Amino acid sequence: MASGVIKCKAAVAWEAGKPLSIEEVEVAPPKAHEVRIKVVATAVCHTDAYTLSGADPEGCFPVILGHEGAGIVESVGEGVTKLKPGDTVIPLYIPQCGECKFCLNPKTNLCQKIRVTQGKGLMPDATSRFTCKGKQIYHFMGTSTFSEYTVVADISVAKIDAAAPLDKVCLLGCGISTGYGAAINTAKVEPGSTCAVFGLGGVGLAVIMGCKVAGASRIIGVDLNKDKFAKAKEFGATECINPQDFKKPIQEVLVELTDGGVDYSFECIGNVGVMRAALESCHKGWGVSVIVGVAAAGQEISTRPFQLVTGRTWKGTAFGGWKSVESVPKLVAEYMSKKIKVDEFVTHTLPFDKINEAFQLMHAGKRSQLPKGRVAGAKSSRAFW
Repeated sequence: MASGVIKCKAAVAWEAGKPLSIEEVEVAPPKAHEVRIKVVATAVCHTDAYTLSGADPEGCFPVILGHEGAGIVESVGEGVTKLKPGDTVIPLYIPQCGECKFCLNPKTNLCQKIRVTQGKGLMPDATSRFTCKGKQIYHFMGTSTFSEYTVVADISVAKIDAAAPLDKVCLLGCGISTGYGAAINTAKVEPGSTCAVFGLGGVGLAVIMGCKVAGASRIIGVDLNKDKFAKAKEFGATECINPQDFKKPIQEVLVELTDGGVDYSFECIGNVGVMRAALESCHKGWGVSVIVGVAAAGQEISTRPFQLVTGRTWKGTAFGGWKSVESVPKLVAEYMSKKIKVDEFVTHTLPFDKINEAFQLMHAGKRSQLPKGRVAGAKSSRAFW
């Protein structure tokens, strides 16, 4: 059963647009159907930066951000039966209750059991487990991994192989799983197909990896930063192009390069203009374009309806379509058996107190990670205690 309040370090976002502040926080014990986790490693994701910027309409402050983490169960609340202290786990920003109509439908992974309270930065009972300097601190995405200890709902935890290196598999909490699943689950890329991946950050690299695992014969990486091309090819891209090298729209270039368009395209940036280009680069009659990137609040997508009338499909994906509690342990197993890459997504390791530097590295387009102490960094970066 749960012990008392734990005092520990956390990176607190006191207000939007300001650097994170390393503080001592109090973490209350887990209540019924909750789990308290000692976070061993965490990564930094663009979604954290998006909320910190103040652009997130659901953003609440003060808050402990972070949603790509891994750790060890410290204690469990009443009624928790599938987890126990000492279990090695990854917290999940998309839960899997196994009971709601979303969980019962094989077509989606968007469990809604705790969606309302999670969106308000609170636990399922509409309260917080974090306090700092006498003030309530909000939770983030149901995970808050930028804390030495965090409390999450028991349906938001995946128990994984105890032998897995936590400073690596923390990345399976969001970015890698999202991109890989976008290709495998959402698009269902087929052997011999031609794919285009727009945006070659961590998520884009994971999409490329998924396309390669699925047997795609041609994978075209698209990015304005040529420095990313070599890494994309390591992950499986057969060629890379820079839209700035052409006078015509990139979708026209791709249609010409691929004899009518690609079979599958993926937008991994969150730019609505690129989303249109990705759709319009698809082949008439069967092309499928998947939106993976998250656009800013209030943005809208557009294209000529004729693009869809003539057989193209526009899709979206969240967490790569994986039903989280059951799928994340399998992804860890795939990594452990070397079917998928994880280590290669990390280029920097930083101590936890350098977490703001990790955000800077991410914005500079460098994949980074935090060393002993805790990991943070670019979409392919992490931090650990």
